[in-house]
Amino acid sequence: MQGSGGRQVACPSEELRLTRRTLLRVTALAGGGLALGVLLPLHADPASPGLAPEPELDQTNRSGTDPASRFVPNAWIRIPADGLIQLVLARSEMGQGVMTALPMLLAEELDVGLDQVELEPAQVDPAYVNRLLGEQATGGSTSVRDAWTGLREAGAIARALLISAAAAAWGVPESECRSRRGRVHHVAGEPSLSYAELASAAARLPVPERVALKSPADWTLIGTPQPRLDTPAKVTGKAGFGLDVRLSGMLYASVERCPVLGSRVRSWRASATREIPSVIDVLAVRSGIAVVAETSWGAIRGRERLKVECRPSSKAAVETGRLGTRLRIGLTGRAAVAHQQGDVSAALEGAANQIEAVYEVPFQAHACMEPMNCTADVGPDHCGVYVPTQSQGGVLELARRITGLPAERISVHTTLLGGGFERRREQDFVYDAVELSMRFGRPVQVIWTREDDLRHDYYRPMTLHRLRAGIDQRGDPTAWFHRIVGPSVLARVRPEGIRDGIDPVLVEGAANLPYAIPNMRVEYRRADTPVPVGLWNGGGYTQNTYVTECFLDEVARAAAVDPLGLRRILLAASPRHLRLLDLVAAQSGWGGPAVAGHAQGIATLEAFGSLIAAVAEVSSTGGRVQVHRVVCALDCGQVINPDTVRAQIESGIVFGLTGVLKGSITFAEGRVEQRGFGDYPLLRFDEMPAVEVHILPSDAEPGGVGGLGTPVIAPAVANAVFALTGRAVRTLPIRLE
Repeated sequence: MQGSGGRQVACPSEELRLTRRTLLRVTALAGGGLALGVLLPLHADPASPGLAPEPELDQTNRSGTDPASRFVPNAWIRIPADGLIQLVLARSEMGQGVMTALPMLLAEELDVGLDQVELEPAQVDPAYVNRLLGEQATGGSTSVRDAWTGLREAGAIARALLISAAAAAWGVPESECRSRRGRVHHVAGEPSLSYAELASAAARLPVPERVALKSPADWTLIGTPQPRLDTPAKVTGKAGFGLDVRLSGMLYASVERCPVLGSRVRSWRASATREIPSVIDVLAVRSGIAVVAETSWGAIRGRERLKVECRPSSKAAVETGRLGTRLRIGLTGRAAVAHQQGDVSAALEGAANQIEAVYEVPFQAHACMEPMNCTADVGPDHCGVYVPTQSQGGVLELARRITGLPAERISVHTTLLGGGFERRREQDFVYDAVELSMRFGRPVQVIWTREDDLRHDYYRPMTLHRLRAGIDQRGDPTAWFHRIVGPSVLARVRPEGIRDGIDPVLVEGAANLPYAIPNMRVEYRRADTPVPVGLWNGGGYTQNTYVTECFLDEVARAAAVDPLGLRRILLAASPRHLRLLDLVAAQSGWGGPAVAGHAQGIATLEAFGSLIAAVAEVSSTGGRVQVHRVVCALDCGQVINPDTVRAQIESGIVFGLTGVLKGSITFAEGRVEQRGFGDYPLLRFDEMPAVEVHILPSDAEPGGVGGLGTPVIAPAVANAVFALTGRAVRTLPIRLE
């Protein structure tokens, strides 16, 4: 997550425990302040899709720690002489609110207000590795989960040291000292000392081996709605996004890329481009032909006049229909088994009723509101990269490879992100900026147009799904078969994450269904296409939750069972799920009197350590689906800031509805057909439903929230359309003609 200007927060592990193996670093700042860091084990979860540790970067030893020991600095608190608490932010703020949530964790235990916390940007360093991602990056709904215990313990340790310093100064027992609003007070009322006054003495004290975290009953910040710290700057226009970067002597560049998949530039003519006064040069770069100018307008206008001829590509025949045919071949034949229990074949053969369906999920673009951009400033002995990125570690490694500079000569400055959705974990937009800045010896800002953004994305993959279910005479599902056919996401970005032919991204949400069906088999048939694919908001859940939840409604209809009732039967052994279903049913009025011409659909999802259920209410006029109301019940464990939790669910629903109702990425003659929001439309204000988010209280550790709204809304709406029309929705976007 990030601080002001898009900078980022260090997130300690929720598995931190103050044992002999946990080390703490307390140092005095040059100005007489206190700096506190936590050293803790780094554990990546290799079973999580795409989360295997990155190869070690050259900067690993910059912290002075031995990487073989698997202990790294993970959280830093600085208390300088001016009294403001400085928290180093090492996660990207892309609208999800982490630059408010993480300071809340620290401030709660340190007994300071959010107005007393200053956010400092983090550079790339092992200290700021996201434990759940295995790299310094933001994504996968991990930021709060990664920070939950570590940041609170860091704040508690700092508070204990400051109280000890005050007690020593006054010659009183620590039990007679209390902390409040950045000061330590004696119980008698006087005297009191500020944290800044105590910081230097606190830095010289031995670190306590144990600290007690506050009881939830004593929390004053955690669990309360707090205004977002990034809002004032965004409202006043002072917030710094990637396109707001301005450096002395900066040039601007726009790159013309060949539109056909796999094609490369053969020749170009730039005479008309060079006539534009601000254009400095036109040259070939790795991705195409760059127009470099003194102004952004000059770079874009100059590119419009550029004449580029591309070499023919064998991929020019790529078109959406043929890709679908190619995937359809994989619906039969051999496939890798991602999950198996019981004997599905025997259960299907003995079932009283069988149903079968094939679902298709299309390519989707990320379409961030701020198109891709990056500014680089490369000199003989330094490289600065100013970029809206989700992967600081990836940016540094790329810059190191391009420039040949050592890691300590490279700085990564993270701006605010105008949307991320996993797109900004890629590095393609960084490469051009670093390359051009090296060539010109000046800062260069590379700007993408909206057409660039749509036509040169790493798309959510197109997939096909074949499902079969067996139902016994009582109407209970006894067998569940699901084959997923589609290209691998990890094959490009992290091939070591593929095990036994299974890309875990492609099967998440299918291979880990919570439903108690005695015989289940989930298969994956890899079928790569020429189309570049990547992670999308919510990962594989955005495809598989739609498919499994919609097919479950088909099963319910075949068994003549209410869809909510079937889910209750299949989740009977999970009280947590049942509470969620009861809440969403009550708040949505499920099963009650319906508005004429309206219908409801339900879907559930368990992902990122959280549970969500959604009920969508829809109608149809002239073949157009209108979503009127969405009611969500959410169990995400302990809630830090309920306002941002609700906002994340609401925004995920907006993003998801665009894919459900609006459009998709299609190919003809090897190129993307969509050019802008005219033919890749987004949800409009007048199409936005009323959204209610009801949060269940929970004592569990926080789960992720950012990736929940998008996957759950597609099946909820599709199931409502199924209830309304009697026709199952097996392809997206929904078309009723």
